[in-house]
Amino acid sequence: MTVTEVPAGGVTISAAAELSGLTVDTLRYYEKEGLSLRRPGRSASGQRRYTEEDVRWLGTLVMLRRTGMPIRDIRRFVDLYRTEGSEAQRLAILEAHREHVLEELNEVQTHLDAINRKITYYKELVNG
Repeated sequence: MTVTEVPAGGVTISAAAELSGLTVDTLRYYEKEGLSLRRPGRSASGQRRYTEEDVRWLGTLVMLRRTGMPIRDIRRFVDLYRTEGSEAQRLAILEAHREHVLEELNEVQTHLDAINRKITYYKELVNG
């Protein structure tokens, strides 16, 4: 199943975890920390149900965390998402995060360049 195949009634927490690449425990933690755009719905038996929108947000959440956005910044973004007319503030959060990611990329590129120089050096030694 893909995100676009989420049925109208939503998916279970296990399916949402699988689709997002997160664990069930992580989903529960993120919900507890206020990182969900909304509380997941519940089935008649009380199980969480995640909609397509919920699963798409989880993908965004994963991307933000994997690029180093702190939970407090994500929580602020989510709080603003729930506030009408906060688009400029949300944009500012994302732009600041992009700057951080670009700085990290530049640093990684510098390290990669150094590694490549070492590889070239050792290839020349080995191949004489």
